[in-house]
Amino acid sequence: MGMSSLKLLKYVLFFFNLLFWICGCCILGFGIYLLIHNNFGVLFHNLPSLTLGNVFVIVGSIIMVVAFLGCMGSIKENKCLLMSFFILLLIILLAEVTLAILLFVYEQKLNEYVAKGLTDSIHRYHSDNSTKAAWDSIQSFLQCCGINGTSDWTGGPPASCPSDPNVEGCYAKARLWFHSNFLYIGIITICVCVIEVLGMSFALTLNCQIDKTSQSIGL
Repeated sequence: MGMSSLKLLKYVLFFFNLLFWICGCCILGFGIYLLIHNNFGVLFHNLPSLTLGNVFVIVGSIIMVVAFLGCMGSIKENKCLLMSFFILLLIILLAEVTLAILLFVYEQKLNEYVAKGLTDSIHRYHSDNSTKAAWDSIQSFLQCCGINGTSDWTGGPPASCPSDPNVEGCYAKARLWFHSNFLYIGIITICVCVIEVLGMSFALTLNCQIDKTSQSIGL
C-alpha cells in the first residue's frame, strides 16, 4: 500500500465514523428529549435508572465517544487514538457476545424476573406517577392491557387499556412481537457486529500502514 492507499483508507475510516457520530448525536438528543418529557416513566421499581431515556443517552454517548476517537485517529493519523478506537470496539463486541450468551443461558430466569418486576409495578400504578406513566405509555403503544390481560388490574383496567375485554397482555404481546421479528432482529445484530469488525479491521490496517509509511520515510 502506498501513500494514495493510506489516504483512501484514512478518509474511508473518517467518513465511516463521522456517520456514526451523527447517529450517536441523534440517539443522544432523542434520549435527552425523553428524559425531559418523562413520557415513559419507570417500569421496574428495583431498577429506577432503567428507563428508555437513560438507555438512549448511554448508547448515544458511547457511540459518539467511539466514533470521535475513530474520526480523530484516522484524520490525524494518530496511532494512540486508533488503538483506543480499536480496543473500545473490541470491548463492545465482546460485551455484546457475552450478553447474548447470558440471555440465551438464563432466558427462563430472566422471564421470571421480568414477570415479577411487572407484577410489582402494577401494584404501584396508583401510588407512583412514574410507574403510571410507564404503564400508560406501554399499553397505549402496544394496544395491550396488564401483564397477561385485564384480570391483572384489581378494580378494573385503567383508561390506557383498549376497550376490548379479550385484549392480550403486554408481556405476552411483547414476547410475540419479539419472536415474530426474531429474524430481522438477528440480521440487524449480525450487521452491527460485521460493521464493528470492519471498523476494527480498518483501524488496525491504518495503524500498521502508518508504521510502514513512517519507516519508509525514515521517521
